[in-house]
Amino acid sequence: MSRTITVGISDLNIAKAPDILVTYALGSCIGICLYDSVSKTAGLSHIMLPSAAQAPNVSDQPMKFADTAIELLIRKMEAAGARRALLKAKIAGGAQMFSGANQKLALNIGERNVDMTKRILKEMGIRIMANETGGSRGRTMILDTVNGEVTIRTVGTPLKII
Repeated sequence: MSRTITVGISDLNIAKAPDILVTYALGSCIGICLYDSVSKTAGLSHIMLPSAAQAPNVSDQPMKFADTAIELLIRKMEAAGARRALLKAKIAGGAQMFSGANQKLALNIGERNVDMTKRILKEMGIRIMANETGGSRGRTMILDTVNGEVTIRTVGTPLKII
């Protein structure tokens, strides 16, 4: 019997088949799913900001930032039996939630989150298999650990499998 594990904002978790990982409220935040199809180990991180470099107390909240959360997620997955060389990624989120807002005032957080996430994954040699980012609507991301399939629920649109 499978269980559903919810990953909150600035949080991460792992699971093995047949469990489900889910995160809600991906606006400008990024959901990062990593999956090892051999061990059937999956991880999901809900990052809020691109870089810990400008935060005073990073050690208190490393799961909040793309540049620290992804490495934490990988280490946790490896401890559960995943192999880094087998990990594949799927990402979602990075929306501009304030349509019509001045781009400078909004600081382009969604776009910066997407860029940093892609850069970190590339540096770690993890290929992005699917990317459902941008736009101006919130998303929910659901990861099935049995097959690595990710379902995206976007407000006002049909379900999408990536």
